[in-house]
Amino acid sequence: MPRKSEPRTRARSIAVIGSSNTDLIIRVPRIPRAGETLLGGEFLTAAGGKGANQAVGAARAGGKVALIARVGKDAFGDQAIAGLRRDGVDVRHVSRDPRAPSGAALIFVAKGGENSIAVAGGANANLSPTDVKRASGVIRSAAWLVAQLETPLATVMAAARVAASAGVPVILNPAPARALPNSLLKLISILTPNETEAEFLTGIPVTDDAAAAAACSQLRSRGVRTVILTLGARGAFLADAGGHELVPGFKVKAVDSTAAGDIFNGALAVALAEGKSLRQAVCFANAAAALSVTRLGAQPSAPTRTEIERFVGTASKPTLRSKQHFRESVHVPGKSSLRSIAS
Repeated sequence: MPRKSEPRTRARSIAVIGSSNTDLIIRVPRIPRAGETLLGGEFLTAAGGKGANQAVGAARAGGKVALIARVGKDAFGDQAIAGLRRDGVDVRHVSRDPRAPSGAALIFVAKGGENSIAVAGGANANLSPTDVKRASGVIRSAAWLVAQLETPLATVMAAARVAASAGVPVILNPAPARALPNSLLKLISILTPNETEAEFLTGIPVTDDAAAAAACSQLRSRGVRTVILTLGARGAFLADAGGHELVPGFKVKAVDSTAAGDIFNGALAVALAEGKSLRQAVCFANAAAALSVTRLGAQPSAPTRTEIERFVGTASKPTLRSKQHFRESVHVPGKSSLRSIAS
């Protein structure tokens, strides 16, 4: 049953297409070097996968969420679906693969919250455009579509095309980093790379705000209308046709940053679906991500709506850096104009 303490604040749904994994986590004093064995450390398992993380992050933040994914016919798949249902996620389009095992991730989490991850995709690699076609009604009726890159690129492209044809804006979290064709980027309303992913896509090391602006400008020149470059504890750098600005993050003591980006994207989609301005949505997402890094595990770290709102209300308000004529609007591919985000 959905968590009764977290009412869904809007009827319009969020569709998430992406991966579902089981995370096998070891806490270590530091990330092992190549060829090195480290003894000791706590071991635990937790639900993960970028798509499932974003779906749970959005559901706990108050969204009505449907996940399009693929898991194996095994114990990990059973546990994944049961966990999603507990959080109120619509799993009608989470398929069971008869041949491939559920995805799994091996994660080292260091004392300061840094992590190192290796993923065995399993059934995630078989999520196909056919799955997208079966779920097209869910995508077309959504307020936002959220996607990442732990499933085949052709599948992500198919989902983005369905969304664009229905005027549904798309958030693409380009992780793990891979080369992306302009034909896909032109379908994306908001791209949310972190510093590493932005450098991979542009060749520009994001060392300061000027470099962030240059990386965002290059990505926008390839067809993306809005770029939100996440900067960890520093916050998020926003850029669109109207200018750019940094929305600072919240200072917390980090325990595990594994799912911070996923929680950010899920919360961002919820806030935008509710009609919040882009800056308000990023501040909300920053708060959700900040809370997530104070907890161990991917989906277990996702905060509830009540927790996010309480945190925003009690945390010291970040001071915005100077704004560069920022226009709060989001482009919907396939439409002739910009869809404004209400203040």
